[in-house]
Amino acid sequence: MRFRHPDGSTVHLAYCTNVHPAESLDGVLAQLRDHCEPVRRRLGRDRIGIGLWLARAAAHTLTTDPASLRALRTELDRRGLEVVTLNGFPYEGFGADEVKYRVYQPDWTRPERLAHTTDLARLLAALLPEDVGEGSVSTLPLAWRTSFDARAAATARTALITLAARLDALEELTGRSIRIGLEPEPGCTVETVADAVTALTDVPRHRIGVCLDTCHLATSFEDPRTALDALTTAGITVPKAQLSAALHAEHPHLPEVRAALGAFAEPRFLHQTRTRTAAGLRGTDDLPEALATPEAGHAPGPGPGPGLPDATPWRAHFHVPLHAPPAPPLGSTLPVLQETLALLVGGPHPLTRHLEVETYTWQALPADRRPRTRARLAEGIAAELTLARDLLTDLGLKELP
Repeated sequence: MRFRHPDGSTVHLAYCTNVHPAESLDGVLAQLRDHCEPVRRRLGRDRIGIGLWLARAAAHTLTTDPASLRALRTELDRRGLEVVTLNGFPYEGFGADEVKYRVYQPDWTRPERLAHTTDLARLLAALLPEDVGEGSVSTLPLAWRTSFDARAAATARTALITLAARLDALEELTGRSIRIGLEPEPGCTVETVADAVTALTDVPRHRIGVCLDTCHLATSFEDPRTALDALTTAGITVPKAQLSAALHAEHPHLPEVRAALGAFAEPRFLHQTRTRTAAGLRGTDDLPEALATPEAGHAPGPGPGPGLPDATPWRAHFHVPLHAPPAPPLGSTLPVLQETLALLVGGPHPLTRHLEVETYTWQALPADRRPRTRARLAEGIAAELTLARDLLTDLGLKELP
């Protein structure tokens, strides 16, 4: 979906296909047929954007077989789909029964990550619509926080500098500008925008910026205006933003609230949980750890032991549907998304032109909230995009045909 900003530029809205992941190219083509086109039809649009997720195996097929790449481009056009952004965070296995910490491998200290991201950039340059000259790729925020020392930081920085040089060469060759966004996430080396500013020191900022995920921003209790002001001051761009909402519990000490949170503690994805206390931000790596009773003599979070202080609100990294927040006593951080979006595109000029709805946890929701059919999933995704569209038009952007 395309929107005209009051300054005359085009802002793109897509939804991310990691919600129905596939490892192979055949699986990606099936996604377009079984999920993406039905979402477009529900929206009544001739064309919608998708933030394509290409697992390593699918990307390898596309980079080594030009006919496959042409076939994908043809299939996108035939089904009324366009791609201006890729989700390069998960490398493979995002549809596994248990993802958890594996999603952070390989990290930016590994040559596989550089090679994969380079391939994604080259593929995106070939997939961009004819009238679009700029694409974006989101990627993991360097690494999970453990075992990341000064040597690892130097290795990751070198990889990003190498990537930037490759992207410069790609633009010279194709005329297409591809930019990369590190996606700050709780528990990672780059958890906050402040961490991103530090991590991107001496990295070419015309190519490498930040992918701002509004669920992650809210989970870490970051103030949207402070975060964006820090990026602007540092000269760091926002190649893309992901529109997502976190799980919010205002009174986590209450038994009924803890019971409701327990329904969201599931085995597939990591749900980092945070609370803001007088002593600063405290957290656990996963929701079950937050809900656990602290061991005798152990001060609740952060640390290896279970438990999280419950005198102040909790937020958990669980992407809940934008249009359907959890029932009381829980809620979502949709207001953080709304505030961030207003700052991103509500001013005289947009701070980003690529927006992506990224609720990948539909099938991880409590059993009574999961869509049981493809049609119900398409209905939910279309409802999220409709909400995002309404927020954009309320900010003065005009939806384009």
